[in-house]
Amino acid sequence: MTGGSDWSLVRTPAGRLVFTDATGEIFEGVVPVRSFPITAPDDGFSITTVEGRELAWIPRLNDLPDALQILLREALTAREFLPEIRRLHHVTTFATPSTWSVETDRGETTFVLAGEDDIRRMSASMLLVSDANGVQYLIRDHHQLDRASRKLLDRFL
Repeated sequence: MTGGSDWSLVRTPAGRLVFTDATGEIFEGVVPVRSFPITAPDDGFSITTVEGRELAWIPRLNDLPDALQILLREALTAREFLPEIRRLHHVTTFATPSTWSVETDRGETTFVLAGEDDIRRMSASMLLVSDANGVQYLIRDHHQLDRASRKLLDRFL
Protein backbone atom coordinates (compact mmCIF):
# COMPACT_ATOMS: atom_id res chain seq x y z
CA MET A 1 0.00 0.00 0.00
CA THR A 2 1.36 3.40 -0.94
CA GLY A 3 0.07 6.82 -0.06
CA GLY A 4 0.18 10.09 1.77
CA SER A 5 0.18 10.49 5.53
CA ASP A 6 -3.54 9.80 5.90
CA TRP A 7 -4.52 7.89 2.75
CA SER A 8 -3.34 5.09 0.49
CA LEU A 9 -3.52 4.21 -3.19
CA VAL A 10 -3.11 0.80 -4.83
CA ARG A 11 -3.67 -0.67 -8.28
CA THR A 12 -5.88 -3.75 -8.57
CA PRO A 13 -4.88 -6.69 -10.79
CA ALA A 14 -7.47 -5.35 -13.26
CA GLY A 15 -5.57 -2.03 -13.42
CA ARG A 16 -8.04 0.14 -11.47
CA LEU A 17 -6.81 2.53 -8.81
CA VAL A 18 -8.26 2.11 -5.32
CA PHE A 19 -8.06 4.95 -2.79
CA THR A 20 -8.50 4.45 0.96
CA ASP A 21 -9.00 7.58 3.05
CA ALA A 22 -8.04 8.23 6.68
CA THR A 23 -11.33 6.77 7.96
CA GLY A 24 -10.86 3.55 6.00
CA GLU A 25 -13.48 4.38 3.36
CA ILE A 26 -12.57 2.77 0.03
CA PHE A 27 -13.10 4.35 -3.38
CA GLU A 28 -12.54 2.20 -6.49
CA GLY A 29 -11.69 3.52 -9.93
CA VAL A 30 -10.28 6.85 -8.77
CA VAL A 31 -8.59 9.18 -11.26
CA PRO A 32 -5.47 11.34 -10.80
CA VAL A 33 -5.81 14.76 -12.43
CA ARG A 34 -3.11 17.37 -13.06
CA SER A 35 -4.11 20.95 -12.25
CA PHE A 36 -1.55 22.52 -14.58
CA PRO A 37 -0.60 19.80 -17.12
CA ILE A 38 1.30 22.12 -19.44
CA THR A 39 2.86 24.86 -17.33
CA ALA A 40 3.56 22.87 -14.13
CA PRO A 41 3.19 19.14 -14.88
CA ASP A 42 4.69 18.00 -11.55
CA ASP A 43 2.78 20.44 -9.33
CA GLY A 44 -0.82 20.32 -8.18
CA PHE A 45 -2.67 17.01 -8.43
CA SER A 46 -6.06 15.82 -7.30
CA ILE A 47 -7.18 12.28 -6.81
CA THR A 48 -10.87 12.27 -7.67
CA THR A 49 -13.76 9.88 -7.90
CA VAL A 50 -15.10 9.15 -11.37
CA GLU A 51 -17.85 11.67 -10.57
CA GLY A 52 -15.19 14.37 -9.99
CA ARG A 53 -15.24 14.58 -6.18
CA GLU A 54 -11.77 15.41 -4.87
CA LEU A 55 -10.45 12.89 -2.36
CA ALA A 56 -6.87 14.10 -1.96
CA TRP A 57 -4.74 17.07 -2.98
CA ILE A 58 -1.05 16.56 -3.79
CA PRO A 59 0.96 19.81 -4.01
CA ARG A 60 4.10 18.24 -5.57
CA LEU A 61 4.46 14.81 -7.11
CA ASN A 62 8.19 14.72 -6.26
CA ASP A 63 7.41 14.98 -2.53
CA LEU A 64 5.67 11.58 -2.53
CA PRO A 65 7.35 8.23 -1.90
CA ASP A 66 8.96 6.74 -5.03
CA ALA A 67 6.45 3.88 -5.36
CA LEU A 68 3.51 6.31 -5.29
CA GLN A 69 5.19 8.63 -7.79
CA ILE A 70 5.62 5.72 -10.19
CA LEU A 71 2.01 4.59 -9.72
CA LEU A 72 0.64 8.08 -10.34
CA ARG A 73 2.91 8.77 -13.35
CA GLU A 74 1.79 5.50 -14.96
CA ALA A 75 -1.87 6.36 -14.38
CA LEU A 76 -1.43 9.89 -15.73
CA THR A 77 0.44 8.69 -18.83
CA ALA A 78 -2.35 6.25 -19.62
CA ARG A 79 -4.96 8.99 -19.20
CA GLU A 80 -3.32 11.97 -20.89
CA PHE A 81 -2.42 12.44 -24.53
CA LEU A 82 -0.48 15.59 -25.36
CA PRO A 83 2.17 14.90 -28.00
CA GLU A 84 5.01 17.41 -28.14
CA ILE A 85 5.98 18.67 -31.59
CA ARG A 86 9.74 18.41 -32.07
CA ARG A 87 10.00 19.27 -35.78
CA LEU A 88 7.78 20.48 -38.61
CA HIS A 89 8.57 18.64 -41.82
CA HIS A 90 6.03 20.10 -44.24
CA VAL A 91 2.86 22.17 -44.48
CA THR A 92 0.68 22.00 -47.58
CA THR A 93 -0.17 25.70 -47.64
CA PHE A 94 0.38 28.80 -45.52
CA ALA A 95 -3.33 29.51 -45.61
CA THR A 96 -5.77 27.49 -43.52
CA PRO A 97 -6.94 24.81 -43.61
CA SER A 98 -3.49 23.36 -43.96
CA THR A 99 -2.09 19.84 -43.55
CA TRP A 100 0.98 19.60 -41.33
CA SER A 101 3.52 16.75 -41.30
CA VAL A 102 5.37 16.78 -38.00
CA GLU A 103 7.65 14.77 -35.75
CA THR A 104 6.44 14.46 -32.17
CA ASP A 105 7.80 12.81 -29.06
CA ARG A 106 5.40 9.95 -29.93
CA GLY A 107 6.41 9.60 -33.58
CA GLU A 108 5.61 11.02 -37.00
CA THR A 109 2.08 12.25 -37.74
CA THR A 110 0.03 14.37 -40.10
CA PHE A 111 -2.88 16.58 -39.08
CA VAL A 112 -5.05 19.39 -40.40
CA LEU A 113 -4.83 22.86 -38.90
CA ALA A 114 -8.30 24.28 -39.49
CA GLY A 115 -7.53 27.90 -38.65
CA GLU A 116 -4.81 30.16 -37.33
CA ASP A 117 -6.85 30.53 -34.12
CA ASP A 118 -6.01 26.87 -33.43
CA ILE A 119 -2.47 27.93 -32.46
CA ARG A 120 -2.61 29.38 -28.94
CA ARG A 121 0.21 31.05 -27.04
CA MET A 122 0.56 29.60 -23.55
CA SER A 123 3.60 31.76 -22.71
CA ALA A 124 6.22 33.77 -24.60
CA SER A 125 7.66 30.59 -26.10
CA MET A 126 5.10 27.82 -25.49
CA LEU A 127 2.36 27.06 -28.04
CA LEU A 128 -0.63 24.74 -28.06
CA VAL A 129 -1.74 23.59 -31.52
CA SER A 130 -5.19 21.99 -31.97
CA ASP A 131 -5.90 19.93 -35.05
CA ALA A 132 -9.23 19.72 -36.87
CA ASN A 133 -10.18 16.65 -34.77
CA GLY A 134 -9.50 18.38 -31.44
CA VAL A 135 -6.19 16.64 -30.71
CA GLN A 136 -3.80 19.06 -29.03
CA TYR A 137 -0.06 19.23 -29.66
CA LEU A 138 2.42 21.09 -27.49
CA ILE A 139 5.38 23.11 -28.73
CA ARG A 140 7.25 23.62 -25.46
CA ASP A 141 9.60 26.31 -26.82
CA HIS A 142 9.20 27.37 -30.44
CA HIS A 143 12.54 29.20 -30.23
CA GLN A 144 14.27 25.83 -29.68
CA LEU A 145 12.90 24.24 -32.87
CA ASP A 146 15.32 23.79 -35.77
CA ARG A 147 15.58 26.66 -38.25
CA ALA A 148 13.40 25.04 -40.96
CA SER A 149 10.64 24.30 -38.43
CA ARG A 150 10.73 27.86 -37.06
CA LYS A 151 10.50 29.24 -40.59
CA LEU A 152 7.37 27.18 -41.33
CA LEU A 153 5.79 28.01 -37.97
CA ASP A 154 6.52 31.73 -38.27
CA ARG A 155 4.14 31.91 -41.25
CA PHE A 156 1.26 31.05 -38.88
CA LEU A 157 2.21 33.24 -35.91
